[in-house]
Amino acid sequence: MITPRSWLPTPLLTILLLVVWLLLVRSLSLGHILLGGLLGVLIPLATRRFWDAQPHVQKPWLLLRFALRVLGDIIVANLQVSWLIINPWRRMRPAFVEYPLMLEQRFTITLLANTISLTPGTVSANLRMDGKTLLIHALDVEDEEALIAEIRERYERPLKEIYEC
Repeated sequence: MITPRSWLPTPLLTILLLVVWLLLVRSLSLGHILLGGLLGVLIPLATRRFWDAQPHVQKPWLLLRFALRVLGDIIVANLQVSWLIINPWRRMRPAFVEYPLMLEQRFTITLLANTISLTPGTVSANLRMDGKTLLIHALDVEDEEALIAEIRERYERPLKEIYEC
């Protein structure tokens, strides 16, 4: 039996692909809407077998709060990095930090690594083969333990609560 899930595995991705297509072509003509919709259906169908299973969101309101926190942190980090760059008497203290992970699922580890890389001044450099440690490069590190504690409280604990509880 054909179900909507079988021909439309990710409705949000389909909508996103349609919107991106319309933004790229800068047209709302019927032809472009139909082509974007067709691409939005066919691309997820063609690539579905390469995807990992997506975990169920345990607490959607916490996910919204997490997204808003990350957005706010991106803005603040942009200002901090800008200040570091335009402030010539301030010496940066770049460092690589070994971050011990509490997360266990690949999906949530990927979300954490991407969140760290999205905030200016930090980037996830490597996930160790055992999946227990993330190597992070930070532009200005005064205290490694404080950086680890901040990442754990602001990003990792909420992700664990949202996806892995």
